[in-house]
Amino acid sequence: MKKKRMFYAISALILLGIELCIALFVRDSFVRPYLGDTLVVVLIHCAMRAFFPKNPRLLPLYVFLFACLTELAQLVHLLDLLGLGHIGWLRILAGGTFDWRDIACYAAGCCAVWAAECIARWRHKNPHS
Repeated sequence: MKKKRMFYAISALILLGIELCIALFVRDSFVRPYLGDTLVVVLIHCAMRAFFPKNPRLLPLYVFLFACLTELAQLVHLLDLLGLGHIGWLRILAGGTFDWRDIACYAAGCCAVWAAECIARWRHKNPHS
């Protein structure tokens, strides 16, 4: 169990580094808007699995719902409503603009995580396949 937690913690840290590099240095029309949004849900999933290593089958769904709520908060300008819109790092973390394509990227990332988890479970049950 400890080995699995370490794997997910290291994966989350690596993904966080990649996300930071994308946010700080990438100014394009694919990696930043699409790959970054896809990877962020994988990062959240890995971070959650580092703290809660049991295999919650619905975790990818929960991460997707959380990402959608974050996107909805952007639609209603929640940070501004709460008087927190002036905090730069919080605005970067929460995002600023609602976009349906972001939700599609979150769905793609969560589906990829779900598929990887299913394959890992299957391999664990069938080690000689």
